[in-house]
Amino acid sequence: MNYFEFYNLPESFNPDQAELKKKFYQLSKKYHPDFYANEDDAKQQEILELSTLNNKAYQALSNPAKTLEYVLRSHNLVTEGAKPQLPGDFLMEMMDINERLMEVDDAQQLGHITAEVLAIESDMNEELAALTHDYTQLNDTTKESRLNDIANIYFRQKYLLRIKESLDTFAARF
Repeated sequence: MNYFEFYNLPESFNPDQAELKKKFYQLSKKYHPDFYANEDDAKQQEILELSTLNNKAYQALSNPAKTLEYVLRSHNLVTEGAKPQLPGDFLMEMMDINERLMEVDDAQQLGHITAEVLAIESDMNEELAALTHDYTQLNDTTKESRLNDIANIYFRQKYLLRIKESLDTFAARF
């Protein structure tokens, strides 16, 4: 079952956290396995599955990064093993950063590259926030287009995460 449907919430990249928590606790009480200890095995299994669904849904929707991935997965824009097509200019920029990173000689050079990567990340986060803030008010056609733009940022963020991990590795040298 779709997590948003489970909680009777509109699909959103920024679900109302207070409402989400309220529904999580309501369903935690409703589907707590201890309340069904005297039921038959089939009912106990059903309640256990609903309790597990409640926990998984809350974990996914209470974390912005997991919510982003969940929504994109539910629209088949993120799949295991998929090789996303990243924009050429982005790939060139990342290749340039990687090359400069391999040639770093001191902490100051590393600091400049780190600042550049953090600025790129900040720009992506701002772009993502702009694309997701009004998502629930869009019509289906516009949502589809918007989801593709959001997926593009998601994949660029994943790529940038690898660069940040490399920065951490190099930082340990100085």
